[in-house]
Amino acid sequence: MATRDAVSDLIRGNIDAIILCTLKDGDSYGYEILKDIAIASQGEYEMKEPSLYTCLKRLEGQGNVESYWGNETQGARRKYYRITDAGIGELAEATERWVRVRRIIDRLLKQDGGDR
Repeated sequence: MATRDAVSDLIRGNIDAIILCTLKDGDSYGYEILKDIAIASQGEYEMKEPSLYTCLKRLEGQGNVESYWGNETQGARRKYYRITDAGIGELAEATERWVRVRRIIDRLLKQDGGDR
């Protein structure tokens, strides 16, 4: 159980970037974003709906995403989200930070195949 919590904590620390990466592939609405994240993780991570909407609200406040209402002819109207130019820049920076941190941790855990 502790391992699962630690993994979830690591993912939560990068969830904004994960959402931005999902939206980079095209505009999407809440349930579809949740489904895309679950599929991309091959079922190893399922984000909770309240967490998603908290993140989307924060990302929108930061100018990294914008929302708009779809015009569905059947069923309830959906709120769609799209990544902004600022969001694309934030995603690039977040990805760079993750790669750097992963490289450092790999070295510290001696997983990079080389000597320290």
